[in-house]
Amino acid sequence: LDRAEEALERALEGARVALVSGGDPGVYGMAAPVLELMEERGFERRDGGVGLPGRFAIGNREVRLEVVPGVTAANAVASLLGSPLAHDTCLISLSDLLTPWALIERRLKAAGEGDFVVVLYNPQSKRRHWQLARAAEILLAYRPKDTPAALVKSAYRARQEVTLTTLEGLLQAEAGMLTTVVVGNR
Repeated sequence: LDRAEEALERALEGARVALVSGGDPGVYGMAAPVLELMEERGFERRDGGVGLPGRFAIGNREVRLEVVPGVTAANAVASLLGSPLAHDTCLISLSDLLTPWALIERRLKAAGEGDFVVVLYNPQSKRRHWQLARAAEILLAYRPKDTPAALVKSAYRARQEVTLTTLEGLLQAEAGMLTTVVVGNR
């Protein structure tokens, strides 16, 4: 959120700004925080268009906003694993910094009940170390313990690691903020 604030301030000062995030900026990336910040501040559309790119203003200050798509972590990870996203899939972030954990649990239960392939973003961090195991516990209520799962760290980066495991194996798995987890369906 601090990066979004700084980027918007610099753009309003007339600087040309690129706010870079990993993956696709519109999928757990920096596009949403910038758009939400602009909405909170009362920016209005100036060019009469719909969607992006577009010109937005607050008072006499104007910014042009464009979101350049990237490759989502889910798609990068899927290409390393084969084709786990070949059918219905859902993406769920386990970070409770912006979403209450109770809502994340409801989403996990719905994904389990719906038999979706589940891609988990932000599975663990130094301060959030229990969420991945809890997510696995929830999904185990809907799937066999030997359901295929994978942890992919730093997909297509120098320190890439691919670990194949099972849903039950996720109960003891270690992950970080650069790890994306995929849990198969029936």
